Amino acid sequence: MSSARFTLSPGVTALMADIGMSAGRVLRAAGLPEDLFQHSAVPVTPEQFYRLWTVMEEISGDPALGVTLAGRVSAETFETPIFAALCSPDLRHAVDRIATHKRLLGPQRLTVTEEPDRVEVSMTWPSDPAPPPALVAFEAAFLVALARLGTRTRITPLRFALPHPPAGAAAEAYAGYLGVPVQPGSEIMVAFTARDARRPFLTVNTAMWGVFEPELRRRLADLDRSESTADRVRAALIELLPAGETTAAAVARRLALSSRTLQRRLAEQGTTFQTVLEQTRRALARHYLNRPEVTITEIAFLLGYEEPSSFHRAFRQWSGTTPERVRTAQAPG
Repeated sequence: MSSARFTLSPGVTALMADIGMSAGRVLRAAGLPEDLFQHSAVPVTPEQFYRLWTVMEEISGDPALGVTLAGRVSAETFETPIFAALCSPDLRHAVDRIATHKRLLGPQRLTVTEEPDRVEVSMTWPSDPAPPPALVAFEAAFLVALARLGTRTRITPLRFALPHPPAGAAAEAYAGYLGVPVQPGSEIMVAFTARDARRPFLTVNTAMWGVFEPELRRRLADLDRSESTADRVRAALIELLPAGETTAAAVARRLALSSRTLQRRLAEQGTTFQTVLEQTRRALARHYLNRPEVTITEIAFLLGYEEPSSFHRAFRQWSGTTPERVRTAQAPG
């Protein structure tokens, strides 16, 4: 459902080499061009990147590949937005910069919450297609690697939670790297103590950040121009609807816009927030109705309806029939 793309850095080949993996073999198995990494930066779809990651996990045979790779990260493997984060004065500033610029690299989004005793970083991904659990674990473990690389200290997170925690030997490997066990949670979240979040980065480089920041701002502006506001609203809704967030104000906050600016930009494109909301719900409804393991009641809540009856009324207005009849008609045989 998402049109977002990953920017695949040639630095990935360094990580593969560090664990004795042939980049050519991975690319062939993933059905991708073997000269892919010969370019400075390669845009790939989420499906392509997820396939690449799945193949890496299969070839490596490592059930804890996420932390294996996290333990190998270094400045030379970073894209510019991540290297810019390493130039920050501390982890608190670094995760803010990553949250701002992460969409230059892929479809996942970061939210930073600061409490008196901790800093929490939560991560959301588009639900369709769903990212491989090992990739999600790596992206979360990377935040720990960044903290350690910047401070040259073995920072231990206060909490590390994943919706699908690793099990068995993989769970032991993750706990060994992180210093804490991976906990089950409804969201992807890494928490650090306030003290660790403010521990000075030895890699701080204000002058280098001054060089990076204008270029990153330009790239974000280019991305905004290439993605219509309606597309951005649609992508935000895919993430927000399961939490019951259906308002223009909630989407505007996610996109760092005022509600008035959001509505004006949509009007300039000849549409409205309500129209995009309805179109997104209709597309998601068709998607979920093709998945028999998801009940009609669950679909209603995934689309942000407070009651299944509200979903039924809206669906009948869209299609002139009921979700149950559509599902029956789509069933094999």
